[in-house]
Amino acid sequence: MLAIGVDIGGTKIAAGAVDEQGRIVASATRRTPAQDPDLLEQAVADAVRELREHHPVVAVGIGAAGFVDADRRTVVFAANLAWRDRPLAANVEALVDLPVVVENDANAAGWAEFRFGPAADAENMLMLTVGTGLGGALVLDGKLIRGAGGFAGELAHMTIVPDGQWCGCGNRGCLEQYTSGSALVRSARAGAIGGDPLLAPLLAAAGGDPAAIDGPLVTRLAQEGDEGARREIAGIGAWLGRGSASIAALLDPEIIVVGGGVIAAGDLLLDPARDAYARSLTARTHRVLAPFVPASMGNEAGMIGAADLARGGSSD
Repeated sequence: MLAIGVDIGGTKIAAGAVDEQGRIVASATRRTPAQDPDLLEQAVADAVRELREHHPVVAVGIGAAGFVDADRRTVVFAANLAWRDRPLAANVEALVDLPVVVENDANAAGWAEFRFGPAADAENMLMLTVGTGLGGALVLDGKLIRGAGGFAGELAHMTIVPDGQWCGCGNRGCLEQYTSGSALVRSARAGAIGGDPLLAPLLAAAGGDPAAIDGPLVTRLAQEGDEGARREIAGIGAWLGRGSASIAALLDPEIIVVGGGVIAAGDLLLDPARDAYARSLTARTHRVLAPFVPASMGNEAGMIGAADLARGGSSD
């Protein structure tokens, strides 16, 4: 039984026909008309029609970057797409004549890792996606946690430093401001501008221009053994571990899956996270520590998770 998963990004719509084992048997892409909701829905429908020409499908799941209501029908708000209380599921259903569910994109990706990735044998998972920002998903007792209004899992905006770094959400000290790719770049650039001698090689690799320092450059130098770059990534990892310990005090996950672009640093990120988690966790000497493991589904996770959810993969 095939379902179509759609991952709507800021520039690209990726759709795939996905089987019950989480395998993508066919895919299609379209450009994202980010500022025109009608055109965006038509582009999604067009990709779905292309896949249906050769594959019988039973439902469509859409991963959307934004706040999705608890009934998985409406995108309440999206920062980077022109959605405000948009009945996305109903609108796409009218275009494709298939049942449609909508899920937050981080939830969809997290569900893929839970069903088909490193958390497949677990019942309780914390997923953290460390990219430009910080995404998250929670699975407890085998169920994806959405909350009363559908807004659960916004772990990026837990306050961990009172009156700390300003966040785009309007608050200060959010976890995202200390654990994301943006935080990594901000810290590295600030150190380079301030003349930190450990960051001199990084600044030289950026051609002497602090503005040219980006996440992939920091990661590459860290992998090559540069001490300053490794310190910057370890700092992000340590905050990730501290934040995860706070989440674990409330939810007690059995596995912590870490994805996103920054995971390219591998154990240079995860080892400091593991260490900080172990040092920060309540009752740490009397409990089993959740392992930190890298995500395995890559950029296809959103499609795979959305398709499985459309098939009814997570009980309400």
